Amino acid sequence: MHDPSVVDLSRLQFALTALYHYLFVPLTLGMSFMLAAMETVYVVTRKSIYKQMAQFWGKLFLINFALGVATGLTMEFEFGTNWSFYSSFVGDIFGAPLAIEGLMAFFLESTMVGLMVFGWHKLKAGQHLAVTYLVALGSNLSALWILVANAFMQDPAGAHFNPATMRMELASLPQLIFNHDAQAKFVHTSIAGYVTAAIFVAGVSAFYLIRHRHTELARRSFRMAALFGVLATAGVITLGDALGFIGAQAQPTKLAAMEGLWKTEKAPMPFNLIAFPSQKDETNHGQIQVPYVLSLLVTHSTDGTVPGVDVLKKNAAARIENGIPAVEALQKLSADPGNSQAMAQFKAHEDDLGYGFLVQRYAPDVSQATPAQIQKAAKDSIPEVAPVFWSFRIMVALGLAMLAFFVMAVIYTMRNNVQHKRWFLKIAVWMIPVPFLANEAGWVVAELGRQPWTVYGMLPTWMSASTHSLGYMIFSIIGFVALYTAFIIVEMYLMVRAIKQGPTPIDSQPTLGGNDNPALAHAEA
Repeated sequence: MHDPSVVDLSRLQFALTALYHYLFVPLTLGMSFMLAAMETVYVVTRKSIYKQMAQFWGKLFLINFALGVATGLTMEFEFGTNWSFYSSFVGDIFGAPLAIEGLMAFFLESTMVGLMVFGWHKLKAGQHLAVTYLVALGSNLSALWILVANAFMQDPAGAHFNPATMRMELASLPQLIFNHDAQAKFVHTSIAGYVTAAIFVAGVSAFYLIRHRHTELARRSFRMAALFGVLATAGVITLGDALGFIGAQAQPTKLAAMEGLWKTEKAPMPFNLIAFPSQKDETNHGQIQVPYVLSLLVTHSTDGTVPGVDVLKKNAAARIENGIPAVEALQKLSADPGNSQAMAQFKAHEDDLGYGFLVQRYAPDVSQATPAQIQKAAKDSIPEVAPVFWSFRIMVALGLAMLAFFVMAVIYTMRNNVQHKRWFLKIAVWMIPVPFLANEAGWVVAELGRQPWTVYGMLPTWMSASTHSLGYMIFSIIGFVALYTAFIIVEMYLMVRAIKQGPTPIDSQPTLGGNDNPALAHAEA
């Protein structure tokens, strides 16, 4: 049996490293396309201010990209060190998209980043623009494949369990790739990255406008960020609704936690705007509800219902009882692979194998599981409601705040008087952390809401961890905290220094590729 403290510390370490790494990912995704947009305007108009913009923001992109790569690599090692059983159980499926990500996306992105940074004076304008678009494509392809792997953990499609190998095996690559959760989450995550980049560019530009530095670059950058951001924010809110609709089908327990829904109610169901969920009492305290809204949001109708925790626990208990014979059969097949009777028993109950694993935490001999142990395991099938509930509301509230900010930004910048709205520029600077907080809250909803599973409905988290000692885990976490603290210090120092230095003056820049007409390059139509 796994030491519960080791499992909890393994979860804590992975959560810390993932949350830290996820600070860099959205900005990389969004900045790559913003750079492509800026450079496109430069190539079309030959206004050198847009080249200056692309180079300056590209410098900040490079710093963020480098730190993102460094923090992401450690996460992949953690799968082998801290989650060895998980890696063995689903390695055939999980490894495929990660391998494709490395071969198809990461190498493309890394190679093109080098050409983008060092090719300004070596490549022609069109060639360098193509390189910048390839960087953007590589960044987003990388996110796609990682989210395909993550989507399998959320909704395990395209695979089956092989009792002969005791592992999950890939059955259909198209089902894995075109998993509804993967596609919806990819679009939602990518557009959230565009929002993050737009807020970052707008905030830094506002900083320059407040200090009356690099005003031409800042004014044009702010305008591009505002237009980019208002469209992206509207998109991320709309697609977030679609992702919630898909999630309701695949993970009803996560939805119940997001909505603080302890009891199944008749339609039309109210939406809990504010509540203080109690896991112990399975009720909400101090809740404020909005009538009808939950049915409209989740089912897109007024007569749709959503199962609450009460119904979901009963369903889990029934699946646990049906999964116990599957676990018993698997144990017999492990000792005697040719046991046809055991194989027939396994086939009859294999759909609920994961739920049989869930009760094994309390009854190592599942055949002796008591009703009380089954009910305890069924209760475990519900994630911690309070953190999921509030993380979801924080994410939504911040998303609406960003939409309001961008609407105002577009109005002011299109009137060409944003530089005179000092109070609004100060707000723009303080908005910089907001999308990062929203992204982190979204990650908490997605990952904590999946508990108690690493692979939903198939592999419980308690089984997935490696059998390390408690001392090893404490030492490991201290090491990671020290390493990542150093990373954040380096990141902040480099970013702040680059922002303080500002862009390279236009007059000191050679023209792109050496073949461009200098008169065109410096034309300001």
